[in-house]
Amino acid sequence: MSTEILSVIQPKIAVLVPCYNEEAAIADVVTGFAAALPSARIYVYDNNSSDRTREVAAAAGATVRSEPLQGKGHVVRRMFADIDADAYVLVDGDATYDPTAAPDMVRRLLDEQLDMVNGQRIEVAGEGPIGAYRRGHRTGNLVLTGLVRFVFGDRIQDMLSGYRVFSRRFVKTFPALASGFETETEFTIHALDMLMPLAEVPTHYRERPPGSVSKLRTYSDGFRILSTIIKLVKEERPLQFFCIAGLALLVFGLLLALPVLVTYFQTGFVPRLPTAVLSLGVVLLAMLSFACGLILDSVARGRREAKRLAYLTIPRWEPPQR
Repeated sequence: MSTEILSVIQPKIAVLVPCYNEEAAIADVVTGFAAALPSARIYVYDNNSSDRTREVAAAAGATVRSEPLQGKGHVVRRMFADIDADAYVLVDGDATYDPTAAPDMVRRLLDEQLDMVNGQRIEVAGEGPIGAYRRGHRTGNLVLTGLVRFVFGDRIQDMLSGYRVFSRRFVKTFPALASGFETETEFTIHALDMLMPLAEVPTHYRERPPGSVSKLRTYSDGFRILSTIIKLVKEERPLQFFCIAGLALLVFGLLLALPVLVTYFQTGFVPRLPTAVLSLGVVLLAMLSFACGLILDSVARGRREAKRLAYLTIPRWEPPQR
């Protein structure tokens, strides 16, 4: 069989590695994924590193490019725009993820015609990732993932995993609006909101190599992720968001009005006029919130339909017929 025919049959796989000051770990990442996925091309996108990340990655065999805008979200946006492939493996450059899981993740993506395969981080008995998966990170992940599962559907267990495989359809229709670590939240909500076929594969999450330091700030990045979730709920589920806000305002307004009504029925007077006016204003705000939810829900439905049509314009990779 000729080389041309083989290139048509074999899927084009790209391994995408966003990096910032990962000189100590990047060589292991590149060589590990080169061994696990020999046919894949490995791209390392350097995000203004001050160490030798670029030189080490290039020496290990990766294609090295740069993104000057600081933040993982900016790097992901650039990678998704620049690179064409049938399957995209996105992994952090800190050597905490297991490269040997990649072939099975890619196989499931292509064979089952999925759009996203998420690498669920697990602990192995006797090999717990003490330094990699800190208690604060684990707790925050459980809370934030639980919130997204409650609103958008219970289909993902590890929303903040940095190890994923995407289809071309996903990558080329993903808005990529985040600037930092909240980009993982966007991945998950985009897939859940679009009802994309997805799967989750358990993967071993290990400690960083000596000299590699985590860039994730537990509290500040956690609040940024939470604010991203709230913003995406407002944009993708406006009826639910504004009805909750309206219900809270309605309850508050009625509580303010209750003593005024009791006094009025007892005496026939309204001595607390400011409270009565305030309660009326709060109830009117509640009604306005309900109306906003109804209107924006129609807008969100139109946006979802447009995204769905854009998604359907991207052809999926078809395995060769046997």
